[in-house]
Amino acid sequence: MPSTPNPPSILAIVVPCYNEEAMLGITVPGLLNALDGMIESGLCAMQSYIVLVDDGSRDATWHLIEDAATRYPGRVRGVRLASNVGHQAALLSGLDYATGRCDAAVSIDADLQDDVTVIARMIEAYHCGAQMVLGVRECRATDSWFKRNTAEGFYRLMGAMGVEMTHNHADFRLMSDRVLRNLREFSEINLFLRGLPRLLHKEVVTVSYRRAERVAGETKYPLRKMLALAWNGITSFSVVPLRMISVMGALVFLVSLVLSAYALFGFLSGSTLPGWASVVIPLYLLGGLLMLSIGVVGEYVGKVFLETKRRPRFLVDQIVGDPDD
Repeated sequence: MPSTPNPPSILAIVVPCYNEEAMLGITVPGLLNALDGMIESGLCAMQSYIVLVDDGSRDATWHLIEDAATRYPGRVRGVRLASNVGHQAALLSGLDYATGRCDAAVSIDADLQDDVTVIARMIEAYHCGAQMVLGVRECRATDSWFKRNTAEGFYRLMGAMGVEMTHNHADFRLMSDRVLRNLREFSEINLFLRGLPRLLHKEVVTVSYRRAERVAGETKYPLRKMLALAWNGITSFSVVPLRMISVMGALVFLVSLVLSAYALFGFLSGSTLPGWASVVIPLYLLGGLLMLSIGVVGEYVGKVFLETKRRPRFLVDQIVGDPDD
């Protein structure tokens, strides 16, 4: 008896938005056109939709989301958060909304620098058995020299600290409903999504693409936020910084023993040692190392403090465009 082909999958495209009024007029039509093409080719079902998450924007982003949800009922849905919680938590709120309401979800930034045509390849890989499909940039030609080299350094640093990450992968990915349900089991407040793929499921594949330049609006990831994200990733997935403190302490102790032996030799041989240099330099060295060590330990203690309070990662204020409401 011939096997019955699987019905088209319901796809949810999750888009976190923060002050994106200049971009939404391009984002919504672009994603709808991509959805229409995949529906016509049988890759996804007619019930597929877009989820726009307003992360506490201060401009007209939410009004534009409401307008799109009214214009395309059921196809465009809006989730308004009660406050600004940051890109990763906003993305997580959209994925949480899509869990149980789709067969697979694709996350993509509102600037559409990630190639929307690659979503079709992600769906094809999902139909072939992949539970998670990661979009990986072929090159970083559109980045500045500074951003390109700091990003490369970040991936190398994470690898050196034992965190398994996919090189040049950010937040452009497909996750099956099975993976979305697994994601709900990760309840920590300081959740670093980019480090989770290999923990969520073993069936992970990658697709490569070229990243375009932003056509409107401004980037929502300046240097300050990039550094904060990198530090959160390091301290959320690795205890290597704490071990480095122990290593530095041991090295300083050994250097101190050598200096002590040198000072004793000078005393016994009758030579005079410079007074302030032999006292002040080690004092400042040890003081700096102590402050650095206390800061790193304090960062981990702070994370424990935040986790013990068990505050919600996001609060949904309003949902529009959901046909079930």
